[in-house]
Amino acid sequence: MSKARLRAATVGGQPDEVEAAFYEALQNADIAQLMACWADEDDIVCVHPGGPRHVGNAAIRAAFEAVFANGGIPVLAQRVRRGESLASAMHNVLERVVVMTEQGPQTACVIATNVYHKTPQGWRLVAHHASPGTLQDIEDAAGGAQVLH
Repeated sequence: MSKARLRAATVGGQPDEVEAAFYEALQNADIAQLMACWADEDDIVCVHPGGPRHVGNAAIRAAFEAVFANGGIPVLAQRVRRGESLASAMHNVLERVVVMTEQGPQTACVIATNVYHKTPQGWRLVAHHASPGTLQDIEDAAGGAQVLH
């Protein structure tokens, strides 16, 4: 991981830097880097596509450790739509994920919403909610605006 991204994940950076560190951690199955992106709050929440709601650091860590048991997640975050204020930011992301099937590697689409709060430690992830999408979602987004107001 680059020093800039490590600093963003551990010191707070901007929401975009924390998000880049989060996706890099997913790709590398780096649980320490991934958890450094999250706020240290009891009510943080994570929902994986088709999965249950995980609340709190321990539950989120356990969920990602189970996912990382199979290695990193080959994910590419694209088409980020941003809404930001002084103390919070919301990013809606289209993720391309390579999954192994009986027919070999296939590309899946996931639609994720990442919410960041500015904490005393800097910007931190407080919610990651991912839902199954379609490849049509990626195609439809190709012509859309990048920033929400």
